[in-house]
Parts: sequence; structure tokens; C-alpha cells
Amino acid sequence: MVETLISDKNPLLKEVRRLAAGGVPGDDRLVLAEGPRLLEEALRSRIEIHAVILAESASEMPVGNARVVRVLDALFHKLASTESPQGVLALVRLPVWSAEDLMRSTPLIVVLDGVQDPGNAGAILRTGEAFGATGAVFLKGTVSPWNPKCLRASAGSAFRLPIVTEVPEGVTLYAADPKAAMPASQANLGIPCGIVIGSEGHGVRPELAARATGLKIPTVAVESLNAAVAAGILLYEARRQRGEKSRA
Repeated sequence: MVETLISDKNPLLKEVRRLAAGGVPGDDRLVLAEGPRLLEEALRSRIEIHAVILAESASEMPVGNARVVRVLDALFHKLASTESPQGVLALVRLPVWSAEDLMRSTPLIVVLDGVQDPGNAGAILRTGEAFGATGAVFLKGTVSPWNPKCLRASAGSAFRLPIVTEVPEGVTLYAADPKAAMPASQANLGIPCGIVIGSEGHGVRPELAARATGLKIPTVAVESLNAAVAAGILLYEARRQRGEKSRA
């Protein structure tokens, strides 16, 4: 059964608006997934769909037993965080992760240290899943992984890749650093390790850099790379090394 809501003071719609504005998840662990693709990814990831909000003009979507409500198009536009909303919003409940979830198999963890751009952070999560990362760490000062733009940029990877806020023990840290002496190809990324990506403006904080081995990505004509690009290259190198080791 589809409900119709007409007041933006409805508690469900107020929570949607709060999360769309960048509000952090509460004790209920609900986050906002915007657009049909992200809803499909949430369904594929088998996480709980708490509620789906459809614009009046939007087509029906199969969402199982989730609560479904419709709102007028004008009201829907006030709820969405994007300039061109696609008529579908969903509240989904996050899984509960722990440090142990990141330590499965041979851990490969991507550590975000002060990455502020939600598009970069989401792209790093997507790249991490693509290259076999076992999880991600969002340290203090990093954008929330549940920021709506970060979720969209992750294209669903944020629903599946375990995310915590502290680096687990037992991993060797490597930090992206354009001034480092060691090229990434010479590092042993086949061991349990974490790849640290620093903030767009300041890089890895000194106290964390002191615990890590700096790695540089050889470039021509430019000194440094975008945070998401650097993460992708280092994660690919780790994947390449691990693939060679498994074939040896």
C-alpha cells in the first residue's frame, strides 16, 4: 500500500530533510539514498530499506515490504539535496561494522585522513571495493561517509565496504606522499596493510605520517594528484601485487 503525504512537517519527511542537509545518522542508523540507482544498490546489498519516498510523477519501483509514500513534485524538490532530483529517495539502515570486519583474509584497508570533498571520498570507496579493499577508515576530520554526495559517488560501495573510524591494529601503514623517496611499485603491498590518503589541501597529518612509510606515485610535469586518483593508483598497485603473488 502506498501512502500519500502532503505536509513537510511529517516526521518522516523532516528526517529526510535533515539527512539531505548533511545530518549524521542517529541511533537508528538511517541514511539517505537518493535516486533509483542507489536504491537498487541498497537492495542488491541486502540492507534494510526503511522507507521509500516517491515524487508524484515518479514510476513505481519494486522495494519489497518497505514503506512507500508519495509526495507532490514540488514538495519532493524541497526534500532532495540534488539540483535535478530523479523522483526517488530512500531511508536505508546501515549495517553495523567493527574493526574485525576489516581484518578478513589479507587486509587491505584504505584510510581517509581529512579528505573533505564528498565526491573524492565516495570515489575512494568505489575504487577500494573495485580493487579488493577489505574496508575503509574515516578518521576524524574526514567528511562523513553518509553525506548524500559521498553515498552517490560511492555508487553503492558504501553499503558493502566495512567502514570504521579507527585504524585496526596489525596493519602496516603506507601514506601517499608526492615527496616520498619510495615509489609505490617498490613497496610490499601484499602484506596486511593500510593505504593512507591525506586531505586535499594538507596531505597526511604529521603524527600519522610518522607511523607510515611514504609512497610516491611517479608523475611527469605535475607534482601531486587528486586524492581519489592517488588512492586508485595505489589500490591498483596493491591488487596487482597480490594477483602476482596468488599466481606464483
